[in-house]
Amino acid sequence: MNWNDITKEAKEKLKGYCRVCPVCDGRMCAGEVPGMGGMGTGEAFKVNLKALARYRLRMRAVHGVKKPDTGIRLWGRDFKTPIMAAPMTGTTYNMGGQITEQEFIDHIISGSIDSGSIGFSGDGADPAMFDSGVQAIKNNQGQGIPIIKPRAQEEIVKRIRSAEEAGAMAVGVDIDGAGLVTMALKGQAVGPKDKHEIKELVQSTDLPFVLKGIMTIDDALDALEAGVSTIVVSNHGGRVLDHTPGAAEVLPEISEMVRGRMTIIADGGVRSGSDVIKLLALGADAVLVGRPLITGAFGGGKEGVSFVLNKYTQELFQAMLLTGVPDVEKVCPGILDHRD
Repeated sequence: MNWNDITKEAKEKLKGYCRVCPVCDGRMCAGEVPGMGGMGTGEAFKVNLKALARYRLRMRAVHGVKKPDTGIRLWGRDFKTPIMAAPMTGTTYNMGGQITEQEFIDHIISGSIDSGSIGFSGDGADPAMFDSGVQAIKNNQGQGIPIIKPRAQEEIVKRIRSAEEAGAMAVGVDIDGAGLVTMALKGQAVGPKDKHEIKELVQSTDLPFVLKGIMTIDDALDALEAGVSTIVVSNHGGRVLDHTPGAAEVLPEISEMVRGRMTIIADGGVRSGSDVIKLLALGADAVLVGRPLITGAFGGGKEGVSFVLNKYTQELFQAMLLTGVPDVEKVCPGILDHRD
């Protein structure tokens, strides 16, 4: 299996929904929501990549680092890589329906595990979307993290119970889904949550709680006060609000305020291992990958998902080797140059 074969197959299966561009940067699919694009002008999608592209890596080869360690430990588990699969749903209305929701999330969860990583599952307008993710996690001995849309409190708690029954290692809410067009089109009530509502959800479970969609210091501090164990700095792939900053733009200031007191994951625009090390240097503990894994899943099933994650991990290894970084926890801002 190689990348050309994966993209060729994915392009056929995603025809009419995703062009599988040589660089997945949001230009060709701007405004295509539902679909694979970004909201409105698509700038919030595109800026995720632009924000990362402003950074350059300072190459160093005179050092003693011979074999960098890409492994991390999160939620009491060890992983071979800090690169994880983002929560994604909607194979019918976003991706064309050539594979089912269950097949898709099975590929994501099992492919992530095969690469020494972990996959997040998502939620959507059809309850079967969340259920399929929970089933895939249950089938893999709880190795996965279900993320729930910001529904009514009782609806979220009901889904948290499903995650617990599946043996999931953590659970969470993508608060950035509060204005998601696809949910509104299907008559599903979602909306923002205040700090007290989030605290109520955190206290409803013994599982580590993840809050995805943090883009400001204020929201990060509120999440910390509410007892959230992990935040995901993300603008939802540019799919909920046009003209937001990119994740890499806001990550440093958020990390400065809360790193060490909670786990920070960054999500947005990752297209290589070099992008991964940039986000780690800017303050993330781990990163999520989204759209490239859709290409992997449609183009090669669970092996395609594994291929993408392994490829990015190898590129991360190479970037660590040539910046003199011995392990993921030692990645620091000093390896970066910023270009306006």
